[in-house]
Amino acid sequence: MRHIRLFSWNVNGLRACSRKGFPEWLQQARPDVLALQEVRATPDQLDDTVRAPDGYRTHFHPAGRPGYSGVALYTAIEPRQVTLGGLGDPRLDGEGRLIIADYGDFLLYAGYFPNGGEDLSRVPYKLEFSEAVLQHAEAQRRAGRGIVICGDVNTAHEEIDLAHPKANRNNTGFLPEERAWLTRLIGHGYIDVFRERHPGEGGLYTWWSSRWGVRERNVGWRID
Repeated sequence: MRHIRLFSWNVNGLRACSRKGFPEWLQQARPDVLALQEVRATPDQLDDTVRAPDGYRTHFHPAGRPGYSGVALYTAIEPRQVTLGGLGDPRLDGEGRLIIADYGDFLLYAGYFPNGGEDLSRVPYKLEFSEAVLQHAEAQRRAGRGIVICGDVNTAHEEIDLAHPKANRNNTGFLPEERAWLTRLIGHGYIDVFRERHPGEGGLYTWWSSRWGVRERNVGWRID
């Protein structure tokens, strides 16, 4: 397969994002494959320019709960097969968090990994989901398949990946057990492509709180 341009984006609500120029951006950027997280909409709630834009096949995996979670895949390259969910457990597949696309040379796992919650009550679910993705991918890799995992993992791996690591050691997204899963992922031979290309560079983030001035001061996290 030729080189492909793969984009991943947590849109924080695709309906709102579409009103802010998503269709125009898509036609200008023209990624070969675009993985979206936190779509928070069903296909019938979207305009045609978003649901079925020119040049793309789209696949949506909404959550069972309306207005919550959800992932989507926009692909200009026809996959052999697309699986919505695929982990084999209704608890893990029911929140619209994973699409697996078979591109022949590789399998793409486009995921929106759970947030552990302010009270940390969802951390066990997050770890269970994360481990299920890894084990599914590893089974495919043992069968000789190439694997690409992308999306919002909702965890900063190392201290360099967030602005205030010490203040967040007891918060979800930077808990030792969450970070340990990413360490295990990399230990299996997976490559953090961003960190490989930007070794030792801090201040490069993908998420900022909506609190006033946080984005301007670059108080962020790299969780994607």
